[in-house]
Amino acid sequence: MDSLATSHATPDRTSPLLTRRMANHRSSPSVPTNMIMADISKTEDSNVVAPVAQENGGTTYFFTQNTARQNMSVVMPPFHVFPGTPPNIEYMSLKANAPSFFMADELRQAIVQKHALTMLTVDTEQDPSVPSEVDNYHSLFPLEPTPENPLQKSSTFGFVTSCYKAIKYKDGLPYCLRRIHGFRQVNEKCMVLVEMWKKLQHANVVQLREVFTSKAFGEHSLIFAHDYYAGAETMMSRHFQNPNNNYASKAKWNGGTARQNAGLLPESLIWTYVVQLTSALRCIHTAGLACRVMDPTKIIITDKSRIRVNGVGIFDVLGYDNSHANPRAHMQQYQQDDLVALGKVVLALACNSVSSIQRDNLHNSIELVLRNYSNDLKNLILYLLSPQQRPHNVNDIMPMIGARFYTQLDAALLRCDVIENEMSKEVENGRLFRMVSKLGVINERPEFSLEPTWSETGDRYLLKLFRDHLFHQVTETGAPWVDLAHIVQCLNKLDAGVPEKVCLMSRDEQNVLVVSYAELKKAFEKCFSELSSAATA
Repeated sequence: MDSLATSHATPDRTSPLLTRRMANHRSSPSVPTNMIMADISKTEDSNVVAPVAQENGGTTYFFTQNTARQNMSVVMPPFHVFPGTPPNIEYMSLKANAPSFFMADELRQAIVQKHALTMLTVDTEQDPSVPSEVDNYHSLFPLEPTPENPLQKSSTFGFVTSCYKAIKYKDGLPYCLRRIHGFRQVNEKCMVLVEMWKKLQHANVVQLREVFTSKAFGEHSLIFAHDYYAGAETMMSRHFQNPNNNYASKAKWNGGTARQNAGLLPESLIWTYVVQLTSALRCIHTAGLACRVMDPTKIIITDKSRIRVNGVGIFDVLGYDNSHANPRAHMQQYQQDDLVALGKVVLALACNSVSSIQRDNLHNSIELVLRNYSNDLKNLILYLLSPQQRPHNVNDIMPMIGARFYTQLDAALLRCDVIENEMSKEVENGRLFRMVSKLGVINERPEFSLEPTWSETGDRYLLKLFRDHLFHQVTETGAPWVDLAHIVQCLNKLDAGVPEKVCLMSRDEQNVLVVSYAELKKAFEKCFSELSSAATA
């Protein structure tokens, strides 16, 4: 459904009821009545002063010292209204290799879907394996399918794990709980790293919130609470679980086959992922930490190409080395492992198969990249996977990304423009909804302050007639006249309290009142203030 704020009406549009019965009461608003005139500039001399030249450090600047202007008045609209989609959004066209992003209808549908996923719960009576609450969390909902073998260990962490969406009692917000089954002891020294992770915030990192132990599942369990992103899917499920796409596919190895027909990803998408992943690693390494979960199963994708590294901080607890007093003793080596893991992820994306990173397939995989992609992508993969005399640094990758970084920045800014435009519509919608809600609170109230006729007398009667003028119009043949533009325009004028007059008529046609929107607004605010004061007394 289109936004209410986008509905427009012509200024001289009137309801058929007024046109038919009260043509003599119609007012033709004049400009001085309806417009706010603001004098912007006043100058004594209308002659333009000749340009003045001034030399500064060898550079000569020409400017007008006192450029006179004619008296100019600015005409302000008499009421609030959504002006429509700006031209930079209306005529926006996607560039050839730019990452795509949501537009209005798709964005609205995605938000509604995320809200629905966030509210999902499990009937604990039907499924007793899911506890009703865990520590300070409730309304658990499993995010991963139950494995056929309950003792099957995670290929990443080496422990039996499960994942749930839960609501925290303290703030009422959803979080993702990663349960490590049967984990008993936690070395207190590793909590230093946990505190560091809790302070790290980045757009491409799922933030760790807390770590605690619990017996809610019937055994000792270690729980990691991260931020929850509704509708997210792993990179593994998005790109590497297509049964029709395998590493040995003949289409991939035929030199004359187009990339899209060979089942390979667009290079622009791969660079989009590279920019985001390297940005996350740069932040993590700068904070003195290591990711250690740079794996397709732990990289989540939301929307179309927004990725985040999930599960950070888990290895720092599970794999803590008790033989070292310093919890960051091996951090430099872990950071080097992050870069190697990044190279494997990029190679898997380029070949569109996780089999490409196996040792026996590395040479053929590099040849496949060279055949279908640019030298920059090949050089990036070789830099990350090849041993170097000096330690690798994530900052060294920036020259390889080069100008592609600006493509991602441009796409991000365009997406911000689109979302800001959608938000501007909702600002107007929220304002109109509040006005309609206040009218509903006032109109047809059965009794107030022991006065049964409160809503039928005084200012309330004016608002009742205005309600009929707003919603209950009929045509000359008696059919309902439904015009959203008429409703939006009248509400906007009421909100601004413009001096324009409107003719209100009772349903029996015995009472006719001509009032201004300014008077209606005054009555509207007075009545609602009276109700609000009584409600809070």
